[in-house]
Parts: sequence; C-alpha cells; structure tokens
Amino acid sequence: MSLLARIADLGPFFAVQQHANPAPAPPWRRLVELVDNPAILADRIARTRAYLGAASGQDPAAIEPRVAASVTHLGMVARLISPALAAVVLEDRVPNLTLDQLHWQPVLGGTFPLSLPPIPPAGGDLHHELFDGPLPAIAQAFDLSDHILVGNVASAVNGAATALSNAAPTLATRARAVATALLDVPPLRDAHTSNPFRRRSCCLIYRAAPDHNGPLCGDCVLNKS
Repeated sequence: MSLLARIADLGPFFAVQQHANPAPAPPWRRLVELVDNPAILADRIARTRAYLGAASGQDPAAIEPRVAASVTHLGMVARLISPALAAVVLEDRVPNLTLDQLHWQPVLGGTFPLSLPPIPPAGGDLHHELFDGPLPAIAQAFDLSDHILVGNVASAVNGAATALSNAAPTLATRARAVATALLDVPPLRDAHTSNPFRRRSCCLIYRAAPDHNGPLCGDCVLNKS
C-alpha cells in the first residue's frame, strides 16, 4: 500500500492528494495565495465568519473577526501538520511543505482538499520543514497575537497525534514521540503544559456561540476541569 493510501486510512483530516509538474488544474489553487494576497485571506476569514454564524444561528456580524481569524488559522495549520506528522510516523518521510508547492481547494471546513508534491524518500526534519517553512509565513498573515497563533500550532500538533493514535492504536507510541519532539522545543515549548496536554492560550472558538458562551475545547487554558 502506498504512503498516501496509508495516510488516507487514518481519516479524512489526514488524507491528501499528490501532484507533480505541471501544477494541478482548477479548482486547485496555490496555498501561498493566502499568505501573499491579503484580499484572499480576508475572504477566507469572512467565509469562516459566515459559517460560524450560520452554525450558531447568528448573523455573521455577531461573530468577532478575531474569532473567525483564529479558527481559520487553526484549521490551516492543522490541515498541514496532520498529514506531515502521519508521514513521519508511518514511514519516517517528511513532506515538502513549501507553500508555493502546495495546492488546495477553498471549501469550508478543516478538511479542505490538499495536494502535496511527491514526498521525498526517508529522511528530513519535520521541525525544520514546519518552522523554517510555512508556519511562520502563515502566522505573519494573521492579525492575531503570537500567544494565540503559537497555541493554535501546539493544539494542531497534539490534536494530530491524538487523532492518529485513535485511528491506529498500534502507532500511538510513535505518534506521541513525534509530537513530543515538536512540542518540547521552541517555539512550542512554552505554549502548553503536559500530562495532560493543555495549551496556555485560547483559540477563542467558545466566543462564536451566542453570548460568547460556548463550550471550551478540552485543551483550552480556560478549561479548569
């Protein structure tokens, strides 16, 4: 079974497609547009805001822009991190996550279609690929505090490891080791506590509910349970 098929078996949030040159045809678009073109990112955040409003039975204007921005950012980084972490866990292979090499389809939801260039043979450094590559560039495009942005990344790493472990329990130890290697060094080291994992910031999603009184995520700093 191919690596892509093994990744897809873990669930839709991990599944990706693969493309070679030339780039895939529309409706595929280059993911780097979200970083390079403020209007495209603003449209994505506005669509997320409308989606959150509809899901909670509110006018989109009731959703704070920073809430929609945080949810958009968290969805983006989680969508990149999940298949990358899976590739390392499954075959110790690190995908090329250079933004201008990635393609997506701008549908709403965290599982938007994602296409990667061919994944190199075994080897590579996932921390380098993420933190010297797309994650800082994505963060700079958002008008959010570093506290929230880094917390979102930490949540995405922990969430990917948890989802992978649930989908394939025999890989749980390996998944947690890969996640820990990312979480225990800068910039994520100070963004969370461990055992259990708890981020030191809030993604703000609870504020999308009426009266800003929605449920808290299990890893939220505001969750005292």
